[in-house]
Amino acid sequence: MTTDRLIVEVTKHTLTYISEEMGVALKKSAYSPNIRERADHSCAVLDALGRTIGQAEHIPVHIGSLPLGLRNTLANLKGKGIEPRPGEMYFLNDPYIAGTHLNDVTVLRPVFLSDRLIGYTANKAHHVDVGGISPASIGMKATDLSQEGVVIAPTKLAESDQLLMQVANEFAHKTRMPGMVLGDLRAQVAANLLGDRRLVEFVSKIEIDTFTNACTAILDQTYKFTLAEYEKMPKGTFVGEDYLELDETLLPIRCTVRLMRDGVAVDFTGTSPQVRVPLNAVFGVTTSAVTFAIKSLMPAELPPNDGFNRTISIDAPAGCIVNPVKPAPVAGGNLETSQRIVDTMYRALIEAMPDRLPAASHGSMNNLMMGGLLQTGETWAFYETIGGGYGGRTGLDGVDGVQVNMTNTLNTPIEVMEHYYPIIFESYALRSGSGGAGQWRGGVGIERSFTARAQIQVTLLGERKKMRPWGYKGGLPGQASEYMIRRSDGTSLPLKAKDSAVLAPSETLIIRTAGGGGYGDPKERDHLLAAEDLENQYHMTA
Repeated sequence: MTTDRLIVEVTKHTLTYISEEMGVALKKSAYSPNIRERADHSCAVLDALGRTIGQAEHIPVHIGSLPLGLRNTLANLKGKGIEPRPGEMYFLNDPYIAGTHLNDVTVLRPVFLSDRLIGYTANKAHHVDVGGISPASIGMKATDLSQEGVVIAPTKLAESDQLLMQVANEFAHKTRMPGMVLGDLRAQVAANLLGDRRLVEFVSKIEIDTFTNACTAILDQTYKFTLAEYEKMPKGTFVGEDYLELDETLLPIRCTVRLMRDGVAVDFTGTSPQVRVPLNAVFGVTTSAVTFAIKSLMPAELPPNDGFNRTISIDAPAGCIVNPVKPAPVAGGNLETSQRIVDTMYRALIEAMPDRLPAASHGSMNNLMMGGLLQTGETWAFYETIGGGYGGRTGLDGVDGVQVNMTNTLNTPIEVMEHYYPIIFESYALRSGSGGAGQWRGGVGIERSFTARAQIQVTLLGERKKMRPWGYKGGLPGQASEYMIRRSDGTSLPLKAKDSAVLAPSETLIIRTAGGGGYGDPKERDHLLAAEDLENQYHMTA
């Protein structure tokens, strides 16, 4: 029995390590700054039944959608009569199968030992451009999925351990940056090959049947651990509501959360119908956001595998903004709607567990998409997300200038952006005074601005310009986000949170992200100077 437990523990940590090592290989061999610098990728290992048994701590919106996306992919291949074979690899980006948006390309490899399928290595990486009508393939102009870029159903990418170059080139040359896209795709292939080698090496040591039994034991262990945590939580039904911003319209997201001894049930009845702009979140994204919100209430050592996932059920009516019907556009749903789902879940659960959840964070990935022509005549595209303020919570101020909830990317260094693209930075700093006042203040946002050296097409996809991040227990909301262009004559042009503009040479784009909400009555913060000047004075010592 002791040996069995030892094998289970060694297997569990080995699979996590394999996923992490795959991520390192992918990041180091990628061509684009988006993967190489920002680490916008995720890796996982599945067993022969398609159950996720090992995942790296990468991007939450990827991690939560990978299990559903990979099961959908295997089902799609099986429906076509395709059985996985040694030496093959498949790729796809169809959000209604893979579970996020078109920029996220999933690559899947079946792993064999002695002609027996033992599992799969898989990764998902955000490609900087996949075609479509907007640079970087994300914007608000698309009204149909096909307008957002090339849509790839599960397609064979490698055979007999050889990359099918015609397939890879056909995909890459439908984008604005074929060389970079092809390089990133090769990096994804290399990461899966590394995972294959590591998995075969490990399973060879403990034998296939032992490995199969260990996988089941890992998932059962996680399931039982999760149920034990639910026992510690208050039971009942809790309701939350928050809003997405679409110009002057507010789109409600409503969730009813039932906490039970044997799991969590989440119902999104009452949520806005799907829209004809790219704010719809496919069900894989909704699953990611829900599982993230619940996972954040669990001990850090709980692995995010299918043992945990089986404790959560989600009901999202077909045709609503968190479960759209194809071909609704979805690029921003992966980015912004996912964030708001988490805020809505927290809004519901904070009443049940006020000491375990924060006030609202800045609640946006603050997406910046750019593109244009280089002096060589080549087209270029760039994608960036920008952090903001984390909400205050019991006993702790919010964190300043961080990515929150569904994103876990790094920033692209200024030096890299100025080297590759025709821009010069004017500022990159914390946005003083932007966090909400409270007994524990909200974290402050970020200001990031740059001046164009050539004409640049700019697209913004942000949030919290109208609906400030909410405070809790008397805490004040964080400051709203701000976006603007400073013209060469010194005048300013305000931009909407979701907007597009042409930045002329010598014009400056300024982005100021929202601060987090405050937690608790600001009067309880003993170093404040005056209660009537709360939103400004408390930052003097922050």
